[in-house]
Amino acid sequence: MTVDDGHDGAQYLAGSPVRVAMLRAIRAEPRRPAGLTAAVDATRTTVQRILSGFRERDWVVKRDAAYHVTPTGKRVHDAYEALLDEVEVADRHGRFAADLERVGADFPPSAVDAGELTVAPDRNPLAVVDRLTELLREGSGSEIRAVSPIVIQQFNDAAAEVLDAGAEVELVIDRQVVEESITEFGPATDRALHDERATVHVSPEPIEYGLFRHDDTACVTAYDRRNNPRCVLESTDQAVIEWVDDRFESFVDEAQCLSAVVENA
Repeated sequence: MTVDDGHDGAQYLAGSPVRVAMLRAIRAEPRRPAGLTAAVDATRTTVQRILSGFRERDWVVKRDAAYHVTPTGKRVHDAYEALLDEVEVADRHGRFAADLERVGADFPPSAVDAGELTVAPDRNPLAVVDRLTELLREGSGSEIRAVSPIVIQQFNDAAAEVLDAGAEVELVIDRQVVEESITEFGPATDRALHDERATVHVSPEPIEYGLFRHDDTACVTAYDRRNNPRCVLESTDQAVIEWVDDRFESFVDEAQCLSAVVENA
């Protein structure tokens, strides 16, 4: 079979919801034409025409007055259903994946849907900020590691709360965030410099996505071109945890401590 033949077969199946429904029905159990007519709500003529198309492609065979799916027909059906699942994942997680790929984050494709995704729709642009704040507060009393390309009062207030509750916070920011922190958030900057439970590293390069870790939870935040947090994936999946931990260590390895940056500013 040539590549064109494969494309034609895929196009044939995808070209009609009734064809998909019929193949799905026969995949579940052998069917007679009359049973298919009722199962897929199609005329007998339509059913017979589609069955003829399936038989031409060796997806089904007729045995004992019923149509049975062949091993290749099963593979075609299963691959098509898997494709539908992947398209659904792309519809749901597309923005998250695109924003991470745009900045070269190299996030593992297999982990894109390995968790709960919060998206900031136009009607609620702060949905991701609010969720990240909740996650930060949930880390009270534990060890928290984070990477952030932005600084806002909401995050500062939550960080102060968890520090007061006994958490240890290790944070990576970039120089732009340091400058904004010194100018706009002096008290929070002072606490970051002097609180023994707070460790802040400064990346020499701009940070373009966010990370968050506490206990058995790992989070990845995707930002748009205006540096607004648009999606956050929170997961307990091992692949996500390992990726987040590896990226965090990479940021730390290349960073300076906040006190050295402030002293040289």
